[in-house]
Amino acid sequence: MKRIFLSLLFTGGLAVAAMAQSAQYESVMGKEVGELDSSKTYAPDVLQQKSNVFERIAAAEKNQWLPYYYAGYCEVMQALMTKDKEKIDGLADKAEANMDMAEALSPKNSEISCIRSLIATARLIVDPMTRGMKYGPESAAQLEQGKAYNPENPRVYMLQGQSLLLTPEQWGGDKVKGKATLELALQKFAAFKPESPIAPTWGIQHTRELLTKAK
Repeated sequence: MKRIFLSLLFTGGLAVAAMAQSAQYESVMGKEVGELDSSKTYAPDVLQQKSNVFERIAAAEKNQWLPYYYAGYCEVMQALMTKDKEKIDGLADKAEANMDMAEALSPKNSEISCIRSLIATARLIVDPMTRGMKYGPESAAQLEQGKAYNPENPRVYMLQGQSLLLTPEQWGGDKVKGKATLELALQKFAAFKPESPIAPTWGIQHTRELLTKAK
């Protein structure tokens, strides 16, 4: 009986420790993810700091896909906003490596497909004339895959609408379809329920800004 009691006590102690660790993880991630909504975050140096923090969290929480996801998100956002095209591939490589880690933990994930689409777009930007034939279809295919994984993910429709709106017509753009797709994205955002307080929610404000441009 004593042995059983000690075993239960030990098991209970592990459970409490796991709960405490989980609460700490949720708290730290909540703070970092919450700050991504600030416009002050969207500067290359701040995004680099953020990606470093998420990578440190990922190193400590090896079974969690979201730290890898957000590290890659910060890196691809840097790649998309930098004016130095020589930096883009390096940032895209880092983002892709983090998406590989995230996908190993969470396969068939629509959110990861969205980031992979952005990575392809970033690589295309380096040289649209020579890279367009490869990375344009790759970006679009990732979004179709993301839609198949979760047809209710509003970020899929936002990115599809953005592509249609901003791509020249001779390369497949369509402003009318782009506007309609962005309007659908807003409907999806209104109905979307994140899986957790730290799950991805970004994109609604950007969708509204794109629709303002479309009008």
